[in-house]
Amino acid sequence: MPTDGGRVNCVAEFGSFGIVSDSDDLTTRGGSGDRDVAAQGGVFAGMTVLSRISGLARDWALAHVMGATGAADTFYLAFRIPNFFRRLFAEATFALAFVPVLTEYRERGSQAAMRAFVAAVSGNLGLVLLIVSVAGVLGAWLLAAVFMPGFLINNPEQFALATDLTRIMFPYMALISLTAFAGAILNSANRFAVPAFTPVLLNLALIAAAFLAASGATEGVSGIAYALAWGVLAGGAAQLLFNLPSVAREGMLVMPRPDWRHEGVSKVVKLLLPAIFAGSAYQVNALVGTMLASLLEEGSPSWLYYADRLWEVPIGVVAIALGTVLLPNLSRLHTAGDPGRFSDTLDWGVRTGLLLGIPAAVALWILAYPLVATVFLHGEMRPYDADRSAAALRAFSIGLVPLILVKVAVPGFFARQDSKTPFRFAVAATVVNIAVALATFLWLGHVGLALATSIAGIVNAGLLVGALVAGRHYRPSRRLARTIAVAMLGTAVMGAALVIAMPGNASWTEAGLALRAGWLAMAVLGGVIVYALVVLAGGVRPRDLRHRL
Repeated sequence: MPTDGGRVNCVAEFGSFGIVSDSDDLTTRGGSGDRDVAAQGGVFAGMTVLSRISGLARDWALAHVMGATGAADTFYLAFRIPNFFRRLFAEATFALAFVPVLTEYRERGSQAAMRAFVAAVSGNLGLVLLIVSVAGVLGAWLLAAVFMPGFLINNPEQFALATDLTRIMFPYMALISLTAFAGAILNSANRFAVPAFTPVLLNLALIAAAFLAASGATEGVSGIAYALAWGVLAGGAAQLLFNLPSVAREGMLVMPRPDWRHEGVSKVVKLLLPAIFAGSAYQVNALVGTMLASLLEEGSPSWLYYADRLWEVPIGVVAIALGTVLLPNLSRLHTAGDPGRFSDTLDWGVRTGLLLGIPAAVALWILAYPLVATVFLHGEMRPYDADRSAAALRAFSIGLVPLILVKVAVPGFFARQDSKTPFRFAVAATVVNIAVALATFLWLGHVGLALATSIAGIVNAGLLVGALVAGRHYRPSRRLARTIAVAMLGTAVMGAALVIAMPGNASWTEAGLALRAGWLAMAVLGGVIVYALVVLAGGVRPRDLRHRL
């Protein structure tokens, strides 16, 4: 049992920055012990809420200074290049391969063996990132051509700007990958707060860059785009530096020593190659959408970007939070040879994801225009842009619950060091995405691209969960059916209340920012209250979502 009597409070991680003293450190630090997985998820989700709020403030600032102009399209598409690699290698994929192996060392090996493993992985990772970063900077023209073929064909001026922005921002990929490596070390020790809070620093850097540029420090919208690109690089450096003190407190801030023959490195590489695809099928699907969006009318990339940013709020708070806390805990249970609790933990993840995800998806659909109008409709943004972004958000909302299930299910495979099964399913989902995108993007425009991402997520989620059940790694509990029924009923009542209470789109367009924000706050708060009351009346209690190991 932990020395604190079982309490879990990962906010204590900030003790290394003087916010909480060491005597207040209540973090459960790996190994055996009584761990409240729900509390861990709550800590991660809470910090992610702060991150997403700052992210919306960032997007408000960017929409205000750039709107949906050609320069905005160029910046967002160029930012997608390092961002694509960030999500592909850093946000979840690297952790899927690294955390199970590190957990094995933590549970079975010595501190010295762990440090040697971390030194080997960090040395190899640093060397690869250096090579890739140099290649990306030198090959910025080629990257821009691959990601933005429409600009290359139709708009040489925008393509030249895109190449410059790509060259500036590409090293961000290396910085954020190293940050993800540090975060994976902390997550394996059940320290989730610092990694979850880290994205706030990038958001603050971009907000500062946006207003500095808009104040007259640069000329024109293109000048603002250049300032934002340098802000991305500064934010990446700040994120990495922010994580290092916590890694040092874990005793894992070691000198990198490249060693490709290390046994643990071999295991990570074996898991990583399929994980790059299996853990990030959504990112590959988003890449397809990005490429096709550059072929559509001006504004399409920006509309997709703004919709995606709003969609990512529940993804971060629910899906990524669940996946992050499940991976180290499932890895420990697999290492301990406890299939019963392994299944119970997966069931907790599925139930929690559905209870939170079903109402969130319906709320995104109903509140699509109010959300876009409140956050983005100001400055250079036009009502037409808001309407187009809202249409994409509705299409994205269809895939929210499937994506949550994907984030819950994938750790169930990687915790057992099985990367081949999710890899096969991700290939199937991506084929579906490309087929639907190609079939609909000329017909439905940017909405077809968002819809393709959602349909691919449905396919991926069905295959993953089905395989876990068929392999008897996950045995759904009786509580799951009740949770789904109550969630559906609560969502129906909540949705009806929102539809009745919401003003029409014209009212949102004409209202000032303060009035919009007030309406939206009341809608969200009212929806939460209505849903919570129905769920409680249906017999689901907060204690039902607790899960201790």
